[in-house]
Amino acid sequence: MPDSNDAALREHLVNLLTMAQAHVTVERAVKGFPVELRGKTPKGAEHSAWQLLEHLRIAQWDILEFSRNPRHESPKWPEGYWPKDKTPPDDKAWDRSVRAVKRDLKAMCELVRDAKTDLFAKMPHGDGQTILREAMLAADHNAYHVGQLVLVRKLLGAW
Repeated sequence: MPDSNDAALREHLVNLLTMAQAHVTVERAVKGFPVELRGKTPKGAEHSAWQLLEHLRIAQWDILEFSRNPRHESPKWPEGYWPKDKTPPDDKAWDRSVRAVKRDLKAMCELVRDAKTDLFAKMPHGDGQTILREAMLAADHNAYHVGQLVLVRKLLGAW
């Protein structure tokens, strides 16, 4: 692939991961979320905002770690990916989770931006996965759950 195409692909991936193109960003979905509503599950919803945020954090972290650490062991599915409690354990947990989501998203973008990262090489510790596939998986998964966060906010009257 010519260098200009490679650079363009990397830019498109980073934009897909970070920008509000077809959906809102993670940052926008959680910004100003009322503390008293973070553990509430609205009628018709399966999860609270806290559970969705934590699931997003855990899954994104798992995708990132799988992408950069051949010895990474993923949590057990599904219980390792969802918090049991509907509410954050303390007042600071929400902010810690948001910071972790941002940190890991930045790390995934750095991995994608790095010209030494072969986006198309199959990872020897996987079963056909590539960094390109993992970056798109992270973007897709995040978009899905960010949409759920927005819906929960709307149902709770906080959007």
